[in-house]
Amino acid sequence: MHCVAAKFVPRILTADQKQQHINVCTELHQLTCDDETFLSRVITGDESWVYSYDPETKRQSSQWQSLTSPRPKKARQVKSNLKSIIITFFDIKGIVHKEFVPTAKL
Repeated sequence: MHCVAAKFVPRILTADQKQQHINVCTELHQLTCDDETFLSRVITGDESWVYSYDPETKRQSSQWQSLTSPRPKKARQVKSNLKSIIITFFDIKGIVHKEFVPTAKL
């Protein structure tokens, strides 16, 4: 005997839900077979968090110093607290619409 952990799944579907998924997939497959332009007319969307950066170029961070002085130090850039969501809609040809949604101030 040995201990076996259960596999994690997001949710367990009922028989009706599984059948509904099969019906929808079959219908979509039939639509793509009947109409070759069906998938080219599909628009989908995605949303992502975008963090704000204030990049400084190497030239902007340069300083005049004597030969004996140590080199200046510069910290790595980290994500800022300023962030917003970008919502993007695209089709087979590329981006159809994009929009930045600023976060609400508390």
